[in-house]
Amino acid sequence: MSRILAIDYGTKRIGLAVTDPSRIIATALDTVLVHEIVPYLKAYHEKEVIERFVVGEPKNSDNTPSSITPEVEKFVAMLRKIFPAVPVDRVDERFTSKMATRALLDSGLKKKDRQRKELVDQTSAVIILQSWMAIQPH
Repeated sequence: MSRILAIDYGTKRIGLAVTDPSRIIATALDTVLVHEIVPYLKAYHEKEVIERFVVGEPKNSDNTPSSITPEVEKFVAMLRKIFPAVPVDRVDERFTSKMATRALLDSGLKKKDRQRKELVDQTSAVIILQSWMAIQPH
């Protein structure tokens, strides 16, 4: 079975999350440095079928594009070129980092672990994926 892979794009790190093969549960996958993302996704796609990418769409609180939007647009264009058979959906990612930080706090993680940006990136990707899953017809 295939998986949906969510991406929380950052200028340094990219948080990743995936669904289970039945596409019921979203779980954190990894955090990858930007310059390592293409080989990582190619290797992952060789062992798991990616049905769709879901990429966070950065916006300001007033719904205007954020300063990182041009970078994300370039990244999405690259995904479409490298994986032409895999559709790319976009999901509003406003406040996902704050939500991720809050979720990590609520989970009882120690302060030192909560400050690890990799965990925030992965958790943000999970939230992006959960948001996408919530709006899909069942």
